[in-house]
Amino acid sequence: MTSLYDELGGAVAIDAAVDIFYRKVMADDLLAPFFDDVDMERQAAKQKAFLTMVTGGPAHYTGRDMRRAHAHLVAEGIGDAHFDAVVGHLAGTLKELGVSDDKIARVGALAESVRNDVLNRDPAV
Repeated sequence: MTSLYDELGGAVAIDAAVDIFYRKVMADDLLAPFFDDVDMERQAAKQKAFLTMVTGGPAHYTGRDMRRAHAHLVAEGIGDAHFDAVVGHLAGTLKELGVSDDKIARVGALAESVRNDVLNRDPAV
């Protein structure tokens, strides 16, 4: 069985997607302020490793879990609107790269699976 990582195009596709994705995020007035003091090269590398891992590629992600990684952002006020914007930019990026709607939906489902962790909420919320 082929992984979603392979179906998306592997490392080349993940690298391209993350680069385009962060250009969209940095151009978004709702999201850009959260990245003011972030080393974007390092951030992109972590995101590439994370997306590779969660889509079934080589697991080289060594970052913190989603709750700890985003706790400072929760303290700064991120919420569902921010999360929705991020997922929207990810979907838009994949669409721009010619990814099929079914694969975009699968990536979206992966993103949704971590919403409560990113926003530091109980799953019942």
